Amino acid sequence: MSTNKRPEVMKGARKGALKRLFMMIMKDYPGYFFLVTFAIMVVAFAGVANSFFVGNILIDEFIQPSLDALEAGLTTNAYTYMLNNVTSTTFGIGFVPSLMVLGGIFIIGILASYTYNFFMAYIAQGIQKEIRDNLFDHMQNLPVSYFDQHTHGDVMSVYTNDVDSLREMLARSIPMMTSSIVTMFAAFVIMLFTDFYLAIVVLLVGVLMFFLTKFFASRSGRHFIKMQMELGRTNGYIEEMISGQKVVKVFNYEKKNVEEFKKHNEELFTQSVQANRYANILMPAVNQLGNLQYALIALIGGLFVINGVKGLGFSDLLSGHIYSMGLITSFLLYSKSFTQPIGQMAMQLNTVTMALAGASRIFAMTDEPVEIDEGYVELVNAREDENGNPVEVSEHTGKWAWKHPHTDGSQTTYTWLKGKINVNGVDFGYVPNKIVLHDITVYAEPGQKIAFVGPTGAGKTTITNLLNRFYDIADGKIRYDDININKIKKADLRRSLGMVFQDTKLFTGTVMENIRYGKLDASDEEVYKAAKLANADTFIQQLPEGYNTVLKNGGASLSQGQRQLLAIARVAIANPPVLILDEATSSIDSRTEAMVTKGMDAIMEGRTVFVIAHRLSTIKNSDVIMVLDHGKIIERGTHDELIAKKGTYYQLYTGAFELE
Repeated sequence: MSTNKRPEVMKGARKGALKRLFMMIMKDYPGYFFLVTFAIMVVAFAGVANSFFVGNILIDEFIQPSLDALEAGLTTNAYTYMLNNVTSTTFGIGFVPSLMVLGGIFIIGILASYTYNFFMAYIAQGIQKEIRDNLFDHMQNLPVSYFDQHTHGDVMSVYTNDVDSLREMLARSIPMMTSSIVTMFAAFVIMLFTDFYLAIVVLLVGVLMFFLTKFFASRSGRHFIKMQMELGRTNGYIEEMISGQKVVKVFNYEKKNVEEFKKHNEELFTQSVQANRYANILMPAVNQLGNLQYALIALIGGLFVINGVKGLGFSDLLSGHIYSMGLITSFLLYSKSFTQPIGQMAMQLNTVTMALAGASRIFAMTDEPVEIDEGYVELVNAREDENGNPVEVSEHTGKWAWKHPHTDGSQTTYTWLKGKINVNGVDFGYVPNKIVLHDITVYAEPGQKIAFVGPTGAGKTTITNLLNRFYDIADGKIRYDDININKIKKADLRRSLGMVFQDTKLFTGTVMENIRYGKLDASDEEVYKAAKLANADTFIQQLPEGYNTVLKNGGASLSQGQRQLLAIARVAIANPPVLILDEATSSIDSRTEAMVTKGMDAIMEGRTVFVIAHRLSTIKNSDVIMVLDHGKIIERGTHDELIAKKGTYYQLYTGAFELE
């Protein structure tokens, strides 16, 4: 979704996007597509047939003979004579039946137009739904690093602006442009059959209109693409500022915020003006050329009629024809049918350009590499056999085992999930050639509590991210119950780990639904038990609807501490063997922390726990405390051992150093 692509790259991407859209339509709606195509052809040929009927039939075969009869004194009423005495030489029918045929052609055209618009709208909505489904499904499988590199607003712009512009193109622009092309082709073919000389006049003006359209459309198209890109960036900035309103107000950032927004908005304005300036010039210019062509046909055709010039067309290559008013009238209508579609296509080009730019961004997102998961070891429900070994079962037992198939074809083995974590000589960098963790080695036996302390940016949270395989290590090994975590399926690995983040995320829904997020099939009783374990039950009961209170905007109506308690309850209900607490009590006051600590101790009992904390008083009872600085473990030991060393930890604990 990068916006810094060369024009030729973007052009190739748009062509590829159009091809992929066509393939989607052919895969999902082949029958509707051919029906729409047929209906468009019917509309186009109905329009040309009407033009032919008006000039060549009504005027030349009914009106002109009736006027000639009036002039020759054969009748005193041309209208009555036309109704009763004139028959079409082409169809052999009278005036009224001819009008009925003309009306029938109109009705067929209207029905065909309704048909293709109806089904094209259905196709467009269907493709829009499928693209949104594909986008969201693909997004769930993208690595965390993708969202580190793209703003949320830019991603949302793909879901809204880009997908909607694509729907507009499919529902309106593509059918109109297809209809225009077919109409132009049909009109030009019948013009060649009617008269070469007037067809050449139409063709010359048409070529001029084509190059004029290409000139303006290419210039406006570039700016429409830039406008679409800048719209994504502007949306990203707006989303960021809305989510950070409290910070904006606390630090009086409003003025600077407005200035930054105005820069984005000014760039969006500039690109919009440039794009629409060319687009707004195009349509009047094309229309004026169309009017010029109409006038030229009328003038040249009129001179040919007056001077009795003999014309030539495919329909009379040998005999030729004398120009008549009916022929000129038909040709005027043909020329309109030829030039009007050029104007209609010119109007839609900008919509198509924006939609294809949006489609390029959509497919760029769906083409992003998903999380690579080559794991094959699974986490399964198990029961204990008579020898104490795990046996896989389908029902939930509350006990888990690793199911380890072997690539050499030997029998699948099962081992109990214990929670033993070994990190050996791990190096890691978020970007290549910039290592942030150096030779990290950590041993955590089942049931041990491991604490990480150190200044911000030391690498504490990065270690826990590696345990979850949000990122993969550059060097070293991480083993879980003596299994390389690269061999464990990511979903199963993460199911065995419970994590409370420093920044709590609550979703729109009830309190009960947010707690149940840790275990989707949990009963109400399990939810209540987990909330009580985390000491969240008291404040939940005080909410307007208790556990059925609906939370919105990330639980904005709750205090940060209350949100953190719900996050802890969510982990409690998941009941994982390994816990990762990333500043889990950082937003809770000391009194509440004392309450939570009891619940946390109950949750942590018998589990392997990794704790990241700034309050050193909360980690005194850890089995091992590791002090990190600049991505390296500089001290390790129990609280008493580290105090006795009087090193960095001692200075941190006594206040000689600050963690920040």
